[in-house]
Amino acid sequence: MCGIVGYIGGKQAQSILLEGLSKLEYRGYDSAGLAIYNGQQLHVEKSKGRLKDLETKLQTSGLQGSLGIGHTRWATHGKPSDENSHPHVDRDGKFAIVHNGIIENYIELKEELIAKGYHFTSQTDTEVLAKLLADHWDGGLLSTVQKVVARLHGAYALGIISEYEPDKMIAVRYASPLVVGVGEGENFIASDIPAILKHTRDVYIMEDGEMAVINEAGVELMTMDGTPITRESMRVNWDIETAEKGGFDHFMMKEIYEQPKAIRDTLASRVKGDTVDLSQEIGLTLEQIQNIEKIHFVACGTAYHAGLVGKYVLEDLARIPVECDVASEYRYRNPIITDRTLVVVVSQSGETADTLAALREAQKHGARVMAITNVVGSSVAREADDVITTWAGPEIAVASTKAYTSQLIAIYLLGIYFAQAKGYKSAEELQTIVTDLLTLPAKVEEVLKQEKTVEAFARSIAKHNNLFFLGRGLDYAVALEGSLKLKEISYIHSEAYAAGELKHGTLALIEDNIPVISLATQQSVFEKTVSNIQEVKARGAYVLGLAVEGDTDLIKSVDEVITIPQVSDLFAPVLTVVPLQLLAYYACVERGYDVDKPRNLAKSVTVE
Repeated sequence: MCGIVGYIGGKQAQSILLEGLSKLEYRGYDSAGLAIYNGQQLHVEKSKGRLKDLETKLQTSGLQGSLGIGHTRWATHGKPSDENSHPHVDRDGKFAIVHNGIIENYIELKEELIAKGYHFTSQTDTEVLAKLLADHWDGGLLSTVQKVVARLHGAYALGIISEYEPDKMIAVRYASPLVVGVGEGENFIASDIPAILKHTRDVYIMEDGEMAVINEAGVELMTMDGTPITRESMRVNWDIETAEKGGFDHFMMKEIYEQPKAIRDTLASRVKGDTVDLSQEIGLTLEQIQNIEKIHFVACGTAYHAGLVGKYVLEDLARIPVECDVASEYRYRNPIITDRTLVVVVSQSGETADTLAALREAQKHGARVMAITNVVGSSVAREADDVITTWAGPEIAVASTKAYTSQLIAIYLLGIYFAQAKGYKSAEELQTIVTDLLTLPAKVEEVLKQEKTVEAFARSIAKHNNLFFLGRGLDYAVALEGSLKLKEISYIHSEAYAAGELKHGTLALIEDNIPVISLATQQSVFEKTVSNIQEVKARGAYVLGLAVEGDTDLIKSVDEVITIPQVSDLFAPVLTVVPLQLLAYYACVERGYDVDKPRNLAKSVTVE
């Protein structure tokens, strides 16, 4: 997720673009840049680091001109650096482009351009687009852009300007957000409304497959093939703070609703047909994968809970023994590590101190270390031997939501990739698994439609100070995450238990009307789970059950039920966690606490 802004009008563009980027910096903050046409040529200034680093550069070398584009980056291709920062230009500096998204076929396009003699100075997919514009130039900016986007696979929001036609700006959207702001004698583009809200409240929210040709006088909307689109602009009545949250009251809810996109982006370019290909990210050979004797997942907090799911997934798909450790304990227990141990560290920020220390300890003992992280160029990403990046984009709320589900997707991809190499599943079985995996974004969208049902239940539990989560197998792993979400933002004391352990002590805590949330999505242990539910019901508990759609048995044993769409047991965690996130959110709201900034907690724990 990156931030894009563009301006064309009668004013100096630099201050408008910088101000717009300041409202978008939550979308990416590892580098920033501007490209402005000064009446004769395009000038570009960009810098690694926060926006203030770019502003410092511009204090001594300001850019003059009233046409420009800007970008604040969340790295997807190439580590944070001046060279990888946007905007990108072609060799002769005739075209400048900013991009939010992922071009899945950029390697193929880059190889084609290299064969023609083009040279590249960055590691990004976006520089390929700048070179393609030059390569496809036909004398018209719009027609050239149309030729280029016709060749792209993936997700993209583009802002494009050119010396050849400095009276216009081109915007293109496919699967990445982009809006066009309409002013008087000036017009704008931006990834999000807050970037332009100071200047106009009239916007077009572009849809997938749409382009816009923008000049001082107006905006022309059209499809990718040039068919005109006629519709009214939208009047925005939000205040700026609400607009930054996309109309949601809190970043946490915005990020809950961003999960389908985060999942799609994390899957993008890694699923090819009915197989998973991680060869561009993982340097392990087929022989090395086959020689792995043990996997250790090491992480903290929510990422640790993702690792627990990983234990089930990798053992089931690849038949490799897996341990899961809390990072703060891992290096103090003298773990048994050999050169055939793969250690997988999971960290949203890539800067978690305990996880980074565990990574170094594992490498010291000869293990190969793989990182699953959301931040390209982070410490964990730099020091690991292999990296699988989750494309969740920046996560602002302290309570992790989309980062967790993206971590699960990365783990599933890893499991399938290893399963292909190990051969413990047939081609037909793996094809079914991949097909099911690709349905998850749409199924998460279906779960989100039950928001009001979850909100009502959350109001009923908000008055309680204690409650319990129960589950077996993968449901237990998700119960732990649901419990953590609830306690960290609503401050309700909450515990998660493996349902089969009830009779070994936990039943003593069950009393009349105490809420119990029981996950029952795993068909292999469904009857056992129902028996455990009946044990707490017999002692007065009020039970909310989570079941798979079409299940008519669980409702007989619980007081309320929330369902998820039909899905294999393996992928149920991606769906069951969503109502638990909503439950924590609404319980927090009902109790009047700060959703995005819970007391005593920080987003990234960078000290031990």
